[in-house]
Amino acid sequence: MKIDTILERAVRGERLSDDDALALFQCNDLTALGAAAHEVRLRLHPEPTVTYILERNINYSNICAADCDFCGFYAKPWDKLRGYVLPREVLDQKIAELTALGGRQILLQGGLHPTLKLEWYEEMLRHMKERHGIHIHGFSPPEIWWFHRITKKPLTEVIARLHEAGLDSIPGGGGEILVDRVRRQITKNKSLTDEWLAVMRAAHEVGLRGTATMMFGHVETVADRVEHMRRLRDLQDETGVFTAFICWTYQKSPELPLQCPTAGSHEYLKTTAIARLYLDNIAHFQSSWVTQGGKVGQVSLYYGCDDMGSTMMEENVVSAAGTVFSLNDKEIERLITGAGFRPQRRNFFYDPTDEPRRPSLVAAV
Repeated sequence: MKIDTILERAVRGERLSDDDALALFQCNDLTALGAAAHEVRLRLHPEPTVTYILERNINYSNICAADCDFCGFYAKPWDKLRGYVLPREVLDQKIAELTALGGRQILLQGGLHPTLKLEWYEEMLRHMKERHGIHIHGFSPPEIWWFHRITKKPLTEVIARLHEAGLDSIPGGGGEILVDRVRRQITKNKSLTDEWLAVMRAAHEVGLRGTATMMFGHVETVADRVEHMRRLRDLQDETGVFTAFICWTYQKSPELPLQCPTAGSHEYLKTTAIARLYLDNIAHFQSSWVTQGGKVGQVSLYYGCDDMGSTMMEENVVSAAGTVFSLNDKEIERLITGAGFRPQRRNFFYDPTDEPRRPSLVAAV
């Protein structure tokens, strides 16, 4: 009865407590959790549409000063065989391949490079914006905290300069679990919880928006997942900075230091549904077909998700751990239609068009 009461309250729009969320994690009635999450999704988005975006991931560099036990993509600065920084002509080629297919947005991320200056990133952004006119969903809070750290400039100044050069929004990568005990266990020399949140708070102060993420299914407890979501919900109450939430499961590989049981699709759908019930102030939820595959991605549209995310075109980080799923726009639309919804291409702001919309800086910055 307690679980039924919690679900009924969430469906009505009442805010759940941390204890409510913990109780839901003890519930194994996946169907009931999914049904309630879908009711919340329909209350927020009653239209029979599921959105997606035609986008390409571009990893401008894999050289990184951090050590993350879950990452098989990064290279240390002295690794001349694996480490790279993409030249401008390669960036142009990748973007041209996207725009030839009609795409108008890129997801731009790299590592924590120890020697590149802020001016280098500004020049890269300016080059891409002036030549291609695309929406640049770029960097991540750990990257931007790194820029702040090496330049010793305020976060708002760093973000304002990046925006002026061409940055349009900030992806929520590098969030993993926003609990310092967990972060210290799985990564070194990388932003901690308050630092990650400080970047997103500064982004709001400047006038940019971003997304929120959670990578789960490794060393964290369900209480850690709830604390992670609470920190996101609190910041969203304060700022409204997040347009969407995306969660995915850790992808285990024999090549990675972090070895733990792999969370399957049941745990993914359960966590997604509970997040949809708890995160009452984040409008959109993206499916993680990249880690779960197209069919589970399709099922997640009945577990709280209203968006199928990005076509990506290339994916280098998750695939480095051995998980490779790929979908183009036609396949994504087929999955949406097969689930009983109407596909709608969108931009970053979830406008019903893929035409980019450039945010404006806050006048006080």
